[in-house]
Amino acid sequence: MSILRIEHPVLDYGAWKDAFDSDPVGRESSGVRRYQVLRAIDDPNYVLIDLEFDTPDQAEALLASMRAVWDRVAATIVTNPAARIVETVETKEY
Repeated sequence: MSILRIEHPVLDYGAWKDAFDSDPVGRESSGVRRYQVLRAIDDPNYVLIDLEFDTPDQAEALLASMRAVWDRVAATIVTNPAARIVETVETKEY
């Protein structure tokens, strides 16, 4: 399982969430199996998104699409986006 972790400040969470929900890159058709949106407790205008894929190639392709989206909305919805593709190496529930 590959996870694309994206994080960035947003200027207005509601406006960002509307844009996210409009799904401009077609998450499901791009291979996203599941996603999770998180907000920083100390800064509700800072979001983190985890998108899970079967393969790193799918994650890379979606990241390339997201970079094009970020170029279009720079400084209007998001600022300074950062992304990293990671893999789960251990999970344990208590």
